Amino acid sequence: MRWALVKVSLAVTTMVVVAFAVPLGLVIRELARDRAFSGAEREAAAVAPALSITTDRDQLERVVASAGSDAGMAVHLPAGDGQEALELGRRRAAEADIAAVRKLGRASTTGVTGGSTLLQPVALSTGKIAVVEVYVPESEVTNGVGTAWAVLAGVGVALILGSVAVADRLGIRMVRPAQRLVEGAHDLGEGRLGARVPEEGPTELRLAAVAFNSMADQVVQLLANERELAADLSHRLRTPLTVLRLNTASLGEGPAADQTRTAVEQLEREVDTIIRTAREAKPQTAAAGPGAGCDAAEVVRERMAFWSALAEDEGRKWRVAGADRPVRIPVARADLAAALDALLGNVFRHTAEGTAFAVDVHNGEDAVIVLVSDAGPGIPDPEAAMARGRGSGSDGSTGLGLDIVRRLAESTGGDVRIGSSVLGGTEVRIWIQLDGRAPATGGHRQPRRRRPGRLAAVYQRSRSR
Repeated sequence: MRWALVKVSLAVTTMVVVAFAVPLGLVIRELARDRAFSGAEREAAAVAPALSITTDRDQLERVVASAGSDAGMAVHLPAGDGQEALELGRRRAAEADIAAVRKLGRASTTGVTGGSTLLQPVALSTGKIAVVEVYVPESEVTNGVGTAWAVLAGVGVALILGSVAVADRLGIRMVRPAQRLVEGAHDLGEGRLGARVPEEGPTELRLAAVAFNSMADQVVQLLANERELAADLSHRLRTPLTVLRLNTASLGEGPAADQTRTAVEQLEREVDTIIRTAREAKPQTAAAGPGAGCDAAEVVRERMAFWSALAEDEGRKWRVAGADRPVRIPVARADLAAALDALLGNVFRHTAEGTAFAVDVHNGEDAVIVLVSDAGPGIPDPEAAMARGRGSGSDGSTGLGLDIVRRLAESTGGDVRIGSSVLGGTEVRIWIQLDGRAPATGGHRQPRRRRPGRLAAVYQRSRSR
């Protein structure tokens, strides 16, 4: 828009300048020509009274000399009454032109070498017609024209530059708010929910900025409510449901036990339905802001203290490594706790009693790796498992657990990988970036390639043990 305004202003101003400067330049040239020939007419008029009185050569020579134009003036007297034709001064005009002026009786101009001549007829006392010739050099005809044209050109260029500058300033005033609006929409689309647009500029753009900021506030509120509904309510209900389902296994046989198990299964299906319904609204997690984060080691110890009680009841061996010292990560405490509960809940849900599991935390300079591994049967198709994490889970599994884990990692620029653990079962690796890079644009980003570093070497050594 800015360059469009500049181009329009340049074109319009150029046309206006040309429309006025060209005719004005021609007028200036004609005025200079008229000025030069007016001076020649005055010189010719100064000789006319003497010609009407006398035709004496000596007297006429004195008159021409007194006029100060003896070098550029000539007088042509016709023959008559026993007097020969007389010519004073240098004749430049052709004889035919002089004869035509004498015959027609009116002044005319004719071109000669180096300029033009004015031929002015004058009536003599004898009734004959004399012709006064005044030479006008070309330099006098064009005197001052070049300077005037240069001034016109300078004024035209100044007008064009001034109009372009004004149009550019106007374009910037209009374009900058529009660019901020575009940048704000782009940031909001990438998940930076704190993006807002300054409410400034022209009235229309200012109103658009107000509407955008209001929309962004509503989006933040809606996403907060949706995230709370899907993650805090629906999924966290599954943790006590898992405990309840495990406890029903100890009820033995009988109608009451069967009814209890049926009720628990029905409740789990209802929770799954609520989760899928909330997921259809496409919630989106924003990247953690500056200063946000938690101690990953503390959260791991806390959640393992909770799950260890169930592990003891089922005879499961468990291990925690790397959580003995603080490990700061740019993730909210509740989000990390929900991700760990999702992975540990999957271990208890999809492996047999007595299956061992472990949680390892590896701290590096640019990233933190959290490993949740078990000694179960493993996952034959990790890609399908991650696909279920995007909401296409089979019956009895919404896939929200893996989706929460994936979103947590990608909110920091990291990723999630599923592989085989050293215990013989499944290993879920959560790579959490520490450099604050936001996730890529779009729904599901591709993991960035990383160069092997100290953290990768530590991770490989832990797997080889």
